[in-house]
Amino acid sequence: MGYGGVPVLRRLNLRIDQDDRIALLGRNGEGKSTLSKLLANKLQAAEGRIIRHSKLRIGYFAQHQVDELHIDETPLQHIQRLRPEEGQPRLRARLAGFGLMADQAETVVGRLSGGQKARLSLLLATIDAPHLLILDEPTNHLDMESREALVEALTEYPGAVVLVSHDMHLLGLVADRLWLVKGGAVEPYTEDLDAYRRQLLAGDEVKSEAKPLEKPKKISRDDMLALKAEVRRCEEILTKLNDMRDKLAKKLADPALYEDARKGELATWNAKYGEVMNGLDRAEAMWLAAQEKLEAAT
Repeated sequence: MGYGGVPVLRRLNLRIDQDDRIALLGRNGEGKSTLSKLLANKLQAAEGRIIRHSKLRIGYFAQHQVDELHIDETPLQHIQRLRPEEGQPRLRARLAGFGLMADQAETVVGRLSGGQKARLSLLLATIDAPHLLILDEPTNHLDMESREALVEALTEYPGAVVLVSHDMHLLGLVADRLWLVKGGAVEPYTEDLDAYRRQLLAGDEVKSEAKPLEKPKKISRDDMLALKAEVRRCEEILTKLNDMRDKLAKKLADPALYEDARKGELATWNAKYGEVMNGLDRAEAMWLAAQEKLEAAT
């Protein structure tokens, strides 16, 4: 499977059951989002066979979907379009369940915060009670309170969940199976998230020897706020780099770029893509280090 050129992933042999909670691990650019789109039926396989139950309902949320909301409509109007037969009290109750209270329900999307938009997108993705819920970086725009609410909702969710996230706290609480996306393949990951995080911090996904952590010292409130600010800064950098990666990937998927007359232009775009991917690796390592310090402090 891929985008028309060299396959991103190949020779997959995977199965998902209704009670699965699967986290997709792997560095940026390895194909986690591509696999998510395949599972969500938003991308077709170039070869092979996918078997789905005839009545399967799939919910899909990716960070870019926040930008696909109608900015001149209210959250209430968004769900009225999907549930025209339901009365306003029921629709407002749905919104309130996702933290969008009366004021936000009637505020146009263009004036909502990033977290409020993300909550609305998550509501739209789950409104049909899907059997399989696929979430690609669902916490990027959420504040801490919203993240905890998402964790609670996912742990109680009755269907299957496939999750892509840099948030190790979220993965640790929700996932009970790990798949590693690496080198064009997807395989079950037999160790735990702590081992995977140590490997990322060490810059090595092959060796997984555990190193004992020093007992954390008690820190001041100011230091704690500084640690949280550093995590947020790293998350913002990751979000920007991920947006750049997606735009470049879309550009590189243009068949016209591969014509002989445009080979020089193709090389330029490939070089830019490589720079962004290198930046993502560094930013991910920074984020993991900041998250590790924060978790140790708490």
